[in-house]
Amino acid sequence: MTALENLDSTTEPQNTETHTPETHTPETHTVEIDNTNRSTTPQSDKFLDYISTGWAERADELPAELPVASFARKRRDALAEQFPGTRLVIQAGAMKQRSNDTFYQYRPHSAFAHLTGWGSESEPGAILVLDPAPAGSTSSHEATLFFRERAGRDSEEFFANPEIGEFWIGPRPSLEQVAALLGIRTAPLAAFTSTAADLTLDHPELARAASELRLVKDAYELAEMQAAVDATADGFTDVLAALPKASQHPRGERVVEGVFNQRARLEGNTVGYETIAAAGSHACTLHWIRNDGEVREGDLLLLDAGVELDSLYTADITRTVPISGTFSPVQRRVYEAVLEAADAARAIVRPGIRFGDVHDAAMQVIERYTREWGFLPSNENDPTAYYRRYMVHGTSHHLGLDVHDCAQARRDMYLDGILKEGMVFTIEPGLYFQPDDLTVPEEYRGIGVRIEDDIVVTETGCVNLSAAIPRTADEVEAWITAAQR
Repeated sequence: MTALENLDSTTEPQNTETHTPETHTPETHTVEIDNTNRSTTPQSDKFLDYISTGWAERADELPAELPVASFARKRRDALAEQFPGTRLVIQAGAMKQRSNDTFYQYRPHSAFAHLTGWGSESEPGAILVLDPAPAGSTSSHEATLFFRERAGRDSEEFFANPEIGEFWIGPRPSLEQVAALLGIRTAPLAAFTSTAADLTLDHPELARAASELRLVKDAYELAEMQAAVDATADGFTDVLAALPKASQHPRGERVVEGVFNQRARLEGNTVGYETIAAAGSHACTLHWIRNDGEVREGDLLLLDAGVELDSLYTADITRTVPISGTFSPVQRRVYEAVLEAADAARAIVRPGIRFGDVHDAAMQVIERYTREWGFLPSNENDPTAYYRRYMVHGTSHHLGLDVHDCAQARRDMYLDGILKEGMVFTIEPGLYFQPDDLTVPEEYRGIGVRIEDDIVVTETGCVNLSAAIPRTADEVEAWITAAQR
């Protein structure tokens, strides 16, 4: 997913992902549903007595504590220490209504997921509270997770509430089960009370601190991100195998989208953002998500996609492949220029350099090639970055729970920040020659190429988490051949 620039502490890159943006403080109320025009549920006391009885005893065994729990405790400690004596309230958010009584797939606020370790199975409306610890305590805070208890089978809610009733959405966890799972004290949502002194994610300082807390990933996060990348690699191979089928459908891009999204649902929670399946000149539209075009022999397919795991960590990978299996000479020329830019950017990554230097390294290659090809004005002393006409987006963005992660961080911690071991971000240069761009020769028009990998900073350099996904032109052609055998 392409990076946007000019990031600062008050604006978040606008992107096409479907999850809750960091700037939003979720509401705690449930959505009111009026289905009286359709409801045929019996309302009599006799029916309530009947449906409330005759159930087998629940096997309410307590689950083992999740591996993420110990990491989440350390994250809560680190956040609370920045706000001594202050009560912090981090809300998961309510379900988002799509229309009438249908809802979008629920996803909790990323700060909530990070601080609790509760991912795709989070309860809508849950609230994490970090209360200042009493004097003499060994911790700076006491954590409590409030969420709506499951309805008893003796209640009408159990069978008649389509938002939370188990007849409608399946079994829900008990307070004791979630406490054991996450290693945190739990309490009924009804017991939560707010105060005027609460610091919530509406407050920029807390939103910023929660965002900056994710700039450096811990060992659990790095393992999840590698797993997300590995699942994404499988999805890309699935797509290559399906290219002949996609080529036969008038909306072949949606065949591509559907094939990848199936892998995301099989191995994870969903896609990390709306899949970009851009064939032909659609690849020149940076966030092409309509995906309603043809997949034609002779064109390129730019696939920008990522699997989001149940932990909510996501990959973000782009590969550009020849639909016929072989690059044309001009397609290969553009592809190899972009690859060189990506390699040049990755080569300088190490702790201590400025994050923005990664972008600058890639742009030096992009400028050189577009100048050599004769696309730029001839005056080399003109400081105008004319080459940015062909790559208007940024080269990198942080990655994690959000595809554009840590977006509320201060500029001096992000774009102008210094790289540290454990940071994870994309490197994704591209070249895009619009089909009606008269500044380039006709043979280039309609070609869009992006190559995107997910990088983790190490003690001495970096590791490409997506290195196993073919990158060179020759490797990509061989990959297509093998996938379609």
